[in-house]
Amino acid sequence: MVKSVIPTLSESEVTPEATYLKRRDFLSTGVAGALGVTVMPSFAAGTPFEQKAAAAKTTYKIDEKLNSLEDITQYNNFYELGTGKTDPYKNADKLKTDPWSIEVGGLCAKPGKYPLEDILQPHTFEERIYRLRCVEAWSMVVPWLGFSLASLLKRFEPSSDAKYVAFHTLYDEGRPLPGQNRPVIRWPYREGLRMDEAMNPLSFMAVGLYGKTLPNQNGAPIRLVVPWKYGFKSIKSIVKIEFVKEQPKTSWNTLQPSEYGFYSNVNPKVNHPRWSQARERRIGELFKRETLMFNGYQEQVAHLYKNMDLARFI
Repeated sequence: MVKSVIPTLSESEVTPEATYLKRRDFLSTGVAGALGVTVMPSFAAGTPFEQKAAAAKTTYKIDEKLNSLEDITQYNNFYELGTGKTDPYKNADKLKTDPWSIEVGGLCAKPGKYPLEDILQPHTFEERIYRLRCVEAWSMVVPWLGFSLASLLKRFEPSSDAKYVAFHTLYDEGRPLPGQNRPVIRWPYREGLRMDEAMNPLSFMAVGLYGKTLPNQNGAPIRLVVPWKYGFKSIKSIVKIEFVKEQPKTSWNTLQPSEYGFYSNVNPKVNHPRWSQARERRIGELFKRETLMFNGYQEQVAHLYKNMDLARFI
């Protein structure tokens, strides 16, 4: 379990008051439908998902104001649903998340195709309040619900030859999502981590936010969250996990390697070729703020890169 950095801070102090008061009633009040959230039948009230969500403890916090549910669900990047910031919200209903399964393969002892229910069943849910830093120099603070990536990967017993883990997003060539009708990137969207990055305690599999089911526009039903890296590394709507020996090809790095590195750690000292990364615009704030090295998670992850030139390995 990740150590809380602010153990004395209560949930009501870090959550916007209006959102905090509405949080437990989020789905039942009809707000979910208004925000374009699709609730999977298997995650209806009273199911194991809802029970786990209600029992989730906040295991990691930061002393910063959370972004509102509206911010998080109506301003984001999910190119499968469109390239505009509000497109994912507008097209959320086009993503069908029930049924859902994840194919696991590569260098592991337990490959197979696992229904989402089997993926989730053994895990106790946690809430983690993380910064999210986009490579486009905007940021948010998000209360994710889910479980550690390491706890999931260990279940498949990766071999010692597995040096990386690769992920794929949903892509049905016969029935593409709205954004996949355009060759913005080579579909499906692909991402990857070095194995020690994947096993770091901060790496997280999110299945919800604000205590409820993950909205479609935010990567339902299950997505990766790697808070010390730029947001595009946190791949959404995962359908495939593969353990591999060689560094996997990833979407943005393949498309433009000079702008989007495989590692893509948040680094205010290394600018994007077309803009500075020294400062960021926190959604909902008037003035820009300084960007933190590793997005503020240096203490937990700097050791992973101690022998690397961070100015070179973007």
